[in-house]
Amino acid sequence: MAHFPELVFSGVQPTGNLHLGNYLGAIVKFVELQKTHSCIYCVVDLHAITLPQKPDELKASIREVTAAFIAAGIDPKKHIVFNQSQVAEHAELAWVFNCVARMGWLNRMTQFKEKAGKDRENASVGLYAYPTLMAADIHVYRATHVPVGEDQKQHLELARDIAQKFNNDFAESIAARGHGEAYFPLPEPLIQGPATRVMSLRDGSKKMSKSDPSDYSRLNLSDDADTIAQKVRKAKTDPEPLPSEVAGLAKRPEAENLVGIFAALNQQTKQDVLGTFGGGNFSAFKSALVDLAVAKLGPVGSEMKRLSKDDAYIDSVLADGAARARVLAAQTMRDVKDILGFVR
Repeated sequence: MAHFPELVFSGVQPTGNLHLGNYLGAIVKFVELQKTHSCIYCVVDLHAITLPQKPDELKASIREVTAAFIAAGIDPKKHIVFNQSQVAEHAELAWVFNCVARMGWLNRMTQFKEKAGKDRENASVGLYAYPTLMAADIHVYRATHVPVGEDQKQHLELARDIAQKFNNDFAESIAARGHGEAYFPLPEPLIQGPATRVMSLRDGSKKMSKSDPSDYSRLNLSDDADTIAQKVRKAKTDPEPLPSEVAGLAKRPEAENLVGIFAALNQQTKQDVLGTFGGGNFSAFKSALVDLAVAKLGPVGSEMKRLSKDDAYIDSVLADGAARARVLAAQTMRDVKDILGFVR
């Protein structure tokens, strides 16, 4: 099989109100990966418009995600940070992949069914074709590794299928142009560690979400120390003491969620946490969780606030990242057009 230099690609949608779930589910992993890999981190604003957006709010959200990346420790000089719409090759390759992907593949995508709901006929074509754009995001850089949560695994499998079909369909052309037996790598998932699914602080059966009407359901990255403390103390629990074994968390979603959050913030296993707090009541555990959450999230929130006052700096980071990304993406599109037989 062809060898490709290791490269990580991932993206975050600019949907505003970044919360603990976004932080633990994606951004922490991004920070770790930059120590061992070359990384490209994208604010995927083209994906955002698959659903209605207010232009001024979208612009603010793009900058907020960028500020969160930097505040959490991503280095935009060593790695590439940019917003997707500044690199036209994403959309260009997505069209090629629309012609490679099969309708049956897209019909199996569960996220479209969830997001479109009952009014599927009224959903945008963009929402339906979202997975081919995601494949293009990855393959326009010929990325080899993609950090994904459970809800995106199916889309990454589709990205692999699209790459495989392109490589097979154009194998002769790929080889004739000196690219070996495959042009696109089949990207490997980098599955997140603990607490990839951070649940609501008000209902342990629901994912933490910015769309929940109660602000007490989530810890926002912009929350100050007092707000973090108040939300953790008010988080829903049950009357039983914490168990000493992980098995004891079964059918106790709120308890499991808080233990999972503590474990992820402290880089421990749930069993480690229960080894310390098992048998005790929730009040002592929540006090410790408040201290930990404030210590870990407080500096990120403070730095985000500082950066959010400097639009010129954020925009310069995005412009620089886009310029560097465009060099890589443009080379891929030149190769793809050559492989396809387009006249350039």
